[in-house]
Formats: sequence, C-alpha cells, structure tokens
Amino acid sequence: MDERYTKLILPITLLSCCLLAVYLAIFRPGYLSSARYLGTLIFLQITAAAIWNYRQRFFVLMVVVFLWAGMALPLREAWVSGRWFVLLAGALVGFVIYMKDRDHHFRLFHLAASLCVLAAMVSAMVSAYPEQAILKALSLMLLFLYGAAGARLALMGREARFFSGVLLGCEILVYISAISYFIFHLQIFGNPNSLGAVMGVAAVPFLLWGVIISEGERQQRRRTFALVLSVLLLLSSYARAGIVGGVVGCLVLCIGLRRYRLLIKGLGVALLSAVLVVGLAPMQEEQAESVTSSFLYKGHRDEGVLGSRITAWQRTSESIQEHPWFGTGFGTSFTHDDPTAHTLAFESADEATREHGSSYLAIAEWVGLLGVLPFFTLIALVGFEVIRVMGWMRSVGNAYAPAVPIAAVLAAGLAHAAFEDWLFAVGYYLCVFFWSFAFVFMDVIPRTAPSLAVSRASQPSGGWSNGVGVVLPQR
Repeated sequence: MDERYTKLILPITLLSCCLLAVYLAIFRPGYLSSARYLGTLIFLQITAAAIWNYRQRFFVLMVVVFLWAGMALPLREAWVSGRWFVLLAGALVGFVIYMKDRDHHFRLFHLAASLCVLAAMVSAMVSAYPEQAILKALSLMLLFLYGAAGARLALMGREARFFSGVLLGCEILVYISAISYFIFHLQIFGNPNSLGAVMGVAAVPFLLWGVIISEGERQQRRRTFALVLSVLLLLSSYARAGIVGGVVGCLVLCIGLRRYRLLIKGLGVALLSAVLVVGLAPMQEEQAESVTSSFLYKGHRDEGVLGSRITAWQRTSESIQEHPWFGTGFGTSFTHDDPTAHTLAFESADEATREHGSSYLAIAEWVGLLGVLPFFTLIALVGFEVIRVMGWMRSVGNAYAPAVPIAAVLAAGLAHAAFEDWLFAVGYYLCVFFWSFAFVFMDVIPRTAPSLAVSRASQPSGGWSNGVGVVLPQR
C-alpha cells in the first residue's frame, strides 16, 4: 500500500481491533471461549496480515489454504469454507492494487479467460443444478481475476525472492510428505492420484529446475535429495497420469536447456527408484512381478493401459451427444439423482459430479460445443507459449529466466489434465496453482529473443542479478 496511507490506516486498524476485543470480552465473553469463533478470529487476522503485505504474503496464504483444504489434516473443515473467503479477498484486493499501477496491461489471454467465465455463466442456466453451477462459475471468475491481477503482483519486480520461496515451499512439502507416507504411513493427500498430481506437476519439475540453478554444492545436494524423495513419492503413488506429467515437465527442462547428460542420469535414477518402490511398497492388488506391469498396467493387464479411463470417456462422450450445445452446466454433470438432495455449501455435491477421466472432456461436457471454444483457446494459448519458450530456451540456454520453471510446470499440468478432472475445478489446489502460474507466465515469456538473448558466458555465478541473470519481458 502507499506510504501516505500507512500512518493513517495502521493506528485505525489497531484501535478497531482493540475496541472489538474489549467489546467481546465485556458483552460477548462466550465468543472468546468458543474454539470455532477463536479460529475464525485468528483466520481473519492472518488474512488481514496477508492483505497488508499483499505482494509478499498473499500468494503463500492462497496456496497454503487451498492445499490444506484438500488434505487429510486437522482443521480441514475450517479451510474448506475459508478458502473461498481468501479467494474473494485476494481477487478483489489484488485487482484494486494492480489497477493503480499505470503500467497495467491485458492481452489476448486475459480476453479468452473473460470469455470462459461468460461461457460458464451461460451454461449454468441450463444445468440441472443451477445454484451449484452458478457458484462454480463465480469461483472461476474469482480465480481468473486473481490470476490476472493478484498473482501477477506476487512476481512483479521480485522474481528472485518469489522463485526462491516456491523452491523452498516444494522442499518443505516433499519432506513433510515423505515423513507422512514413508514413516507414519499416513496418506495426507487422501488418495494416490492426488499425491501423484502434486509431485508430478509441481514438485518434480520445480525441484529439477532448482538443481539446475543451484549456486553451491551444499544447496545442490539438498535440492537433489528433495528431488529424489519427490520421485520416490511420485512412483509410490502408482499414479500414471502424475508420472506422465512429471516426465513431460522434466523433458521440457532437459531438452530445452540441452541438459542431455542430466536427462540420462535422471532416467537412471527414476528406473532405480521404480525398482525400489515395487520391491518395498508394492500395490496391494498387484499380482504381477515386473516393474512394467506395476506402473503401466497397475496389475490389470487384461484391461489394457487405458482400461480405467475408457468407461469414463465413453460416458462423457454420450453425455456430450445428449447435451451438445450448452452442456450440462459448468462444474456439474447430469445424473439421475435428485438435484435438491445435496446440502453441501462449500463442497461439490456427489449427486452433481462424476468422473470424466480427462479435464478436456469434462469442460466439453459442462459448457457444450458452443461454450468450449474460449476454454480450448485458453488452453491452446498456454500450450503455444510453452512450446515457444522451449524453443527460446534451446537457442539462448538461459536457465535463470522466470519463464523456464513455469513452462515446465504448465507443460506437466497440461499433460496430466488429459487424464484427470482438475483443470477447471477451482476448489482443487492444483487448479489454483496452475492458473496462477499461467497468468504470470504471460508476463515473463520472452517477447523478442534477439534483444533478450543472454549468452552462456555472461551468466552470473549466482544466477539472479538485477535483470542480468533473470530475463524479463519487453512490454
């Protein structure tokens, strides 16, 4: 916030909090003895603190809240409802702050995102669950609004600190997950597919990039250890979609940066990890003895590689044929259950959703053939820019550019979304993570390669250096 408002707002805020505390202590003492009200008060204080230092703190709060709401951890129920308040606050406050910047700008990508929201709203009108569909469309609007403003503020002018924080967050998440799964055998992500999604789309690509840009031997060893743990966690999930996503993300980095030796070493480590996982933590229903059968067929060779997806794909295709133009409503699928039976206020009702086996088929069913065009345009723009950045990486070889790790994560996400339903499921933490980075990506992609080219000889030893080691976009 502007300094001219700081001296005025800070004492007013402190005075208001003191008066509220005095009022509750005198007239509503029961509120202070209730765990629910105390939790709400603490949550509001954390949110206010994050808003106060919006650029540095709010993205962290957003990721932590959505991640916590999707994990099997204490206080999960509180975050399930609280995440929507955080998203609302982040979107509105971020938009106001961003619009104050005279250099604010929007591109074709942002226009496509706004058309996606419009298509979602229109499809909600024909849904069998209109209230839920409208709420989901509103949540998509808030997510895209946050991505177009708030997420961009988190990176703008502080690339080094931002990515250092993301790398540290990935390390911490991997360590906590490894302790939970390998030592205490607690599945904090709920199901194996979620573990595979987090590791394959986010942790593995980011940590591999962290190893590439490590400054010293100690830092490189620490990040390499975290990377190996993330690979073990990914393989132990036996989630083929997550494994495919992780492989795609790593290929983007290694091929784009011409790190072929690192690619071969990584392949060897992955094969050894796969053998170790099958030997020490085999699937419960696994009957085959080979590593190939464990990961490729998951013990069900008779069903084929895509046997678990074919039924969901066929059912979704039939639904698209039944509702071809406007779909079944954004975030909802037509079922034979009673539309009024669900009572959940902050989570999707089981009666209105089902598995599709692909995010792309899911959005086609939800909004129909007329509404799917802006969504596919949005996805195509992300894919096109990822390919373009990968080509730029091969010609320039700058591993420190902000676009490099984001391109790897987005490529992994697009590949993973072909086999799982999360790309437009706003309540899912991976959806928030992916689209936040997608909007940021449009600001950091190299616009003109010749003017931004940085030779290998000119790379600083530390990596980050006031526009020298970091390639910034031309506006």
